Amino acid sequence: MFTGIIEEMGKVEAILHAGTNITYTISSPFANELRVDQSLAHDGVCLTVEAINGNTHQVTAIAETISKTNLSGWKTGARVNLERCMQMNGRLDGHIVQGHVDCTAVCSERLDKDGSWEYCFEFPARFAALVIEKGSIAVNGTSLTCFGITDNRFKVAIIPYTFEHTSIQQVVAGTIVNIEFDLLGKYVQRNLESIRN
Repeated sequence: MFTGIIEEMGKVEAILHAGTNITYTISSPFANELRVDQSLAHDGVCLTVEAINGNTHQVTAIAETISKTNLSGWKTGARVNLERCMQMNGRLDGHIVQGHVDCTAVCSERLDKDGSWEYCFEFPARFAALVIEKGSIAVNGTSLTCFGITDNRFKVAIIPYTFEHTSIQQVVAGTIVNIEFDLLGKYVQRNLESIRN
């Protein structure tokens, strides 16, 4: 369980393909604080730390994860958002994020607003009921607030701190990002579907 408040940006140092799996070696400022078998969100994708070596750690993504996320598009040198799982003894600054990506979305527009940035993302319309005006959404693991909602689009506004300290700075028109919809919204939708049936 995560909060969508990014701790650090990591750097993809190496990528190894083995069958349908992909193993990534990621460097980060807190690699030496990690432990093997720990859950760690990478651009919003919960992956298990398999090995630690100095300032790097290794994780492996299997075919199911690769098919639902943007991990297959990662390149050596890419910056990725990192967040360790939340501790239950502190404030929840973002919103509840599981690290289970629901789909990907494409950035259709990035506007420089002279002090902030506005992004528009297009997502599969079948998820329209899970996106609400001023609701929470995780984009590459970052907890953000939606506005300008349509059946297959939403916008987010990015403050300078978030722009400087997350991988959103790499996102331009055409970039594919990971999306996790709000957990509470998913339960409400499931409950309503059960009532209708």
